[in-house]
Amino acid sequence: MSHSHATSPLAAPIRALLTQAPASALPMTYQQVANTLGLTPPRTIARVAQALEQLMEEDVAAGRPMIATLVISRRGEGLPASGFFEKAVALGRFPNDPAQHSARYTEEREQALLAR
Repeated sequence: MSHSHATSPLAAPIRALLTQAPASALPMTYQQVANTLGLTPPRTIARVAQALEQLMEEDVAAGRPMIATLVISRRGEGLPASGFFEKAVALGRFPNDPAQHSARYTEEREQALLAR
């Protein structure tokens, strides 16, 4: 996992997108976010993921639900990619036990939807 503290220029546009999207359009996949923001290769999904990690850091620091929960992997049974869970554990928001991650994710996503 990277520990770069470079700020992503995509963090603010992604937060705006997830805040303004109708609830019926959420959660979005990483690819949908990239497409909506008009990102072009290379590394479109990696850039979205980096911005989401920055948003997770900001939300945890501010005591808010993590808006990044509103972005999921298209091949993850409605869950974000593994990097999301690694970051959530590293930030102290999720327990270390992977068996608890799905339930904890669902709680966090519901809170994020309500807090938008």
